[in-house]
Amino acid sequence: MNSDISFPSPREYRFYQGQFASLVANGIQAVNFLSDRFLRRAHRLSLGIDELYRHAVDSAFSPQEAFLVTGAPHATAYYPRDFAWFYPDVLDPETIMDSDDAIRRVRLLEKSVRLMLEAVRSNVVTTTIIPAGRDRYIGINYFSLPSDTLLGILAGLEQIIRADQRSSPYLAMSQGAHAGRLLLAEYREELKKAICQLAEALEPFEDGGVGALLCDVTAPRSAATDTRAERQRFVTNACVYATFMRGIELGVIDRIELEAVLGRELSKYKKELLRLFGKPGYIRHALHSSSEPPASSIALDFVNVHRGFWDLSDAGERALFAATTDLILAEPRFRIPGTSHFLVSADNPLNKMIHKIAAPAYQGRSSWPTFNVEFADRMLEYDEHSGADRYRSCAQDILRDIRTATETHGGYQELLSEKGLKYRTWAYQGAVAHSWFPRFLSVWRRAFGTALLNGN
Repeated sequence: MNSDISFPSPREYRFYQGQFASLVANGIQAVNFLSDRFLRRAHRLSLGIDELYRHAVDSAFSPQEAFLVTGAPHATAYYPRDFAWFYPDVLDPETIMDSDDAIRRVRLLEKSVRLMLEAVRSNVVTTTIIPAGRDRYIGINYFSLPSDTLLGILAGLEQIIRADQRSSPYLAMSQGAHAGRLLLAEYREELKKAICQLAEALEPFEDGGVGALLCDVTAPRSAATDTRAERQRFVTNACVYATFMRGIELGVIDRIELEAVLGRELSKYKKELLRLFGKPGYIRHALHSSSEPPASSIALDFVNVHRGFWDLSDAGERALFAATTDLILAEPRFRIPGTSHFLVSADNPLNKMIHKIAAPAYQGRSSWPTFNVEFADRMLEYDEHSGADRYRSCAQDILRDIRTATETHGGYQELLSEKGLKYRTWAYQGAVAHSWFPRFLSVWRRAFGTALLNGN
């Protein structure tokens, strides 16, 4: 393949929303999920980690893909949040196999980001974008308005813009960075408008004399754990804060202008969130939840996204992070017995009815390798800033167990059951999350100081 990367000419996308469009989208998704459930061939790759990774890369970044996706049964819908949560290291040079792989990744990321930006331009800032014919897409919210869609879009844009900031032998990185800067210039005003709309939607909330601006005072907002039907959640509001910071760092919006919309400085806004959710000395998952403290009121997604909410150079934030982490580590209900696979929560949460019927533990008593990877990464970051090896061995154990699960099950899993098996129900057969694999490699190197694969 030629090392000079070319990007396809911009296309005219059409986006649809509304009741009829939602009915069409739901029909498309129903067919997709049912087809996956009943027609998927049962097979498992009996390969080592190197071969599994090569297979994952070839599948996730295939030239035939129109958009960067997770894998079946999600592969026919696009989830903008994933660029922040699940694949922030797609362009990490140390996870790239060769120059052809680099070109495929950069080209696919550029196409993906452009499509998301076109959606923003059309005022379609939804949790999910579903293809409905050639260059036609439906924007729909599963299962409530998003809190992290803009964060994912900004994270994807930032990743391509900064592709050339790490040492790399691949020319595609500098070409991708140039394309990213052009995208930012073209869509800056639309992104700024969307960020302001998100800031304007925040509402004051008070609990026991401690108040903050929240995005989900009266109704749930969707985040990566979007099947949890709770409101006043830490993760949704942490994502909003992270969105504001990404927008400022990318030059989409001026800090002073954003603070004027919020009516307070961003530093104060964050401190209020920490005081509110950290009032008992650890981070409560949801103020609206009736879960008994302490362990039942915590969820693993408190670790938030890569370069997201947490600033572990701050001693106060380190203390809150450590207190929450220690509660998780000490609670047997939080892990698959005999492993360092941590569940999303000690108990299954309040779910939407569809999930109570089809997949009740989907984002409760199940273990998501990717959330565990972020848990390990925050632990390593804590140790680096505290100057002590408090959590490194635990982070390494988490990563070793994910490697074992990947080899045992023949691919990088979306999630595991509370018994350590592939998560399966009568309605849902899970997914092999090929595109999430590079992030695991990046954190592995951080934890062990060496590459996981022989060829990297």
